[in-house]
Amino acid sequence: SVVRTQSWMVRNGEELCPVKHNKLCEEILNILEKDTKTSCQVACLEALRILSRDKTVLVPVTTKRNMQILMRLAKLDTVEDPLEKVSEFPVIVEALKCLCNIVFNSAVAQKLSLELNLAAMLCNLLKKCKDQQLVGDIKCFDLRLLFLLSLLHTDIRSQLRQELQGVQVLTQALESSLNVRWTEEYKAAEDRDRPPLSLQETDCAIEALKALFNVTLDSWNVHSKNESHQFRYMAAILRHCLLTMGPTEDKTEELHSNAINLLSNVPVSCLDVLISPSSQEETDIKYNGMNMGAIQVLLDFMEKRIDKGSSYREGLTPVLSLLTECCRTHRNIRKFIKAQVLPPLRDVSNRPEVGTTVRNKLVRLMTHVDLGVKQIAAEFLFVLCKERVDSLLKYTGYGNAAGLLAARGLLAGGRGDHWYSDDEDTDTEEYKSAKPNINLITAMKLVNMFDKLSRDELIKPMGVRPDGTMAPLEEAVSQYHTNKQDSSDSD
Repeated sequence: SVVRTQSWMVRNGEELCPVKHNKLCEEILNILEKDTKTSCQVACLEALRILSRDKTVLVPVTTKRNMQILMRLAKLDTVEDPLEKVSEFPVIVEALKCLCNIVFNSAVAQKLSLELNLAAMLCNLLKKCKDQQLVGDIKCFDLRLLFLLSLLHTDIRSQLRQELQGVQVLTQALESSLNVRWTEEYKAAEDRDRPPLSLQETDCAIEALKALFNVTLDSWNVHSKNESHQFRYMAAILRHCLLTMGPTEDKTEELHSNAINLLSNVPVSCLDVLISPSSQEETDIKYNGMNMGAIQVLLDFMEKRIDKGSSYREGLTPVLSLLTECCRTHRNIRKFIKAQVLPPLRDVSNRPEVGTTVRNKLVRLMTHVDLGVKQIAAEFLFVLCKERVDSLLKYTGYGNAAGLLAARGLLAGGRGDHWYSDDEDTDTEEYKSAKPNINLITAMKLVNMFDKLSRDELIKPMGVRPDGTMAPLEEAVSQYHTNKQDSSDSD
């Protein structure tokens, strides 16, 4: 009765002193070790879950014995027994919640998890949830615990990847949460009228995506046919995920954000499944006969993150990096995206960074204070221009592109190292007529301004070496003269 009273106080926000907290934890675990009524188990686990949020009271909980008690209540110690007793489901869920808190807050619990083979047991429980009714919460917290273990313990991450077929198990859990129906290999059925996912389905999918992200880190190099199949299969599910809506706009954005993060781990050679031959009734978003629905979602997501105006490094760089790699490797994706981001120039009266188009927004990012953000924005536009300096300058202007070109040693012009197809980049009549007048300046006025700043030592004039890199002006000029002399001598 004392334990019941104190547990009630904890669940209702009453304060207990640390000593009483520890004592209560010990008593709760002693009760849970015995066979008690389900209602009593749930009440004790609810109290323990709240107590386990506090790192100072985790000492009595994080022992091998107590971890095993919670694992038994979560049905993690039964390999063969199916999940049949619905009355036990609340106990399983609360035990998993307790384990999530304890693993997250305790390094000792993380080490014990490896010793007790917790990840293998969670994978087994996940398989039991397949095609089962009323197990959504069990599945969700099973996946959350796998995410935490793979995040916090590198050995468990390796174990999941190499020994437990974690990629396959988690991919199947994701597929089940998204209710994927296949029409052919690597192509899921598209139903424009399908309802949004439920909150529970969305949460399960998000936890599976997060766990898969951890397990697939460093998976750029695919060495076997089986691995290639696994990642293409995963990419096809992620394409379906991008075309799926959650119960709310925020949940949809969270779902898509985690899908994009995981796509960044998929080898770029496997990302061709993001597009597929389009049938007439499938979508209005197509290019060259290919269904571009998922790519359009990525573009819309990118623009939405730009418009937020904050947290660019965490929120924007993953999708920009993904789009850059897709464009660098897959011609149809690059051409579709370029048509939207860098359409033929018609209005050339404003500077490239002025305006509300996607191009204007990306050009503004090229001079962002965050080095990582401006680098990836510039790289994305450079790849859309097939790494041709003249094309990049046309769309962005020299000043905005100077940082990228200096880093690449391309200030003198030229193109990058990657090979692209020779499709034409035609100019509009508006651009051709305005081209002679773009960036017209009064030369002597500019020279006088720079001369004054230089004499006052407020700036240091720089020049471009013959190899395209920056150097003090005197050095750059000297190198040009030397190269010219060498050229004359050889003649």
